[in-house]
Amino acid sequence: MEEGGTRVQVAIIGAGPVGLCFARALAMHGVKVALVDKQPREALREAAFDGREIALSHPSQAILERLDIWRRISAEERSPLRDARVFNGASRFAMTIASGRHERRKPLGVLVPNHAIRRAAYRAAEECANIHWYQAALERIESAADGVRLALDDGSRIEAELAVAADSRFSQTRRHLGIAAEMRDNGRTMLVCRMQHDMPNDQTAWEWFGHGQTLALLPLDTHLSSVVLTLPAREMDSVLALDEAAFATEMERRFSHRLGAMEKRSKAHRYPLVSVYAERFVAHRFALIGDAAVGMHPVTAHGFNIGLQGQQRLAERLLAARRRGQDIAAPNVLESYQRDHRLATRPLYLATQAIVSLYTDDRLPARLLRHVGLRVAERAAPLKGAIAHHLLQRHSRLP
Repeated sequence: MEEGGTRVQVAIIGAGPVGLCFARALAMHGVKVALVDKQPREALREAAFDGREIALSHPSQAILERLDIWRRISAEERSPLRDARVFNGASRFAMTIASGRHERRKPLGVLVPNHAIRRAAYRAAEECANIHWYQAALERIESAADGVRLALDDGSRIEAELAVAADSRFSQTRRHLGIAAEMRDNGRTMLVCRMQHDMPNDQTAWEWFGHGQTLALLPLDTHLSSVVLTLPAREMDSVLALDEAAFATEMERRFSHRLGAMEKRSKAHRYPLVSVYAERFVAHRFALIGDAAVGMHPVTAHGFNIGLQGQQRLAERLLAARRRGQDIAAPNVLESYQRDHRLATRPLYLATQAIVSLYTDDRLPARLLRHVGLRVAERAAPLKGAIAHHLLQRHSRLP
């Protein structure tokens, strides 16, 4: 490779929470990292509230603990999630997932604001002297037998053994490399905001598949929840145009007054619902992590958990190769990551898409099928126990 530019072992494009965690995972073991993002570092350091609450599983908490990120999230920003309930239509019947008889006092997981995770991950990464920060966009990327070369729009040049994209489900880096992705525009828009309500939430999350809409409730305090409403874009425009009082009345109506009087407690944010699954997770001296690899529909609340566990899989393999004195971007190293991450994510991605298709179909046969399905699932104790166990297990293999 020709001389010129900063030389690092790994160049990461995208300083979102997964990119930051990956940079920290490598740098704390002595790997020299370049981290590229268009946002100013001050915006990363003081990430703004964006409405999103992340349901962290116990394995994800364990990863954040290992990366020395978890302690940087204050107790006031953590909300335990005791149970989860799934409703269909106007029925008050719900399938309930609880932590189980032997772990009744242990929550299924914990809700943390997305911006709090980003701030904590940034502060952990900022402590690593071997992370080189670039406020720029990727202009060009080239690979050779012995490395990759990145050209940034501020004139900077970076040479690395491996480049990793962590720049969202709409990854431009993925496009630069010519990696196709299965992309499904679900034709819906998601609104998120915090609301106070008269009735207690019992530290229980709701997923409510109504006719023409999907509702979710994420418990933050006894009478405070993050409310998620999913609608076609045109209908969402009408909801967002309402003043504060009319908005509260509209949400009370949409929740069938099950929460009593409601009051808006934060700005409402909207996001398009687009699911993504990359055709490949690796190329020559290149890998995808986070939403650039798998961008999940939020209905199963697995998106960030999958991203966090994916960056761990890749970090494990790179660090193991480094200890053996092997090229960290060797094909067998990257293929091992791709194989295991696809095995862990593809079935869940397909199942999630099937759930979304069934539960957003308002035709009578689909409504009857999902009602019967919830009844059967509620009686399937082994199934619910397996889901709870998956959320509660705390294994973490990152060296």
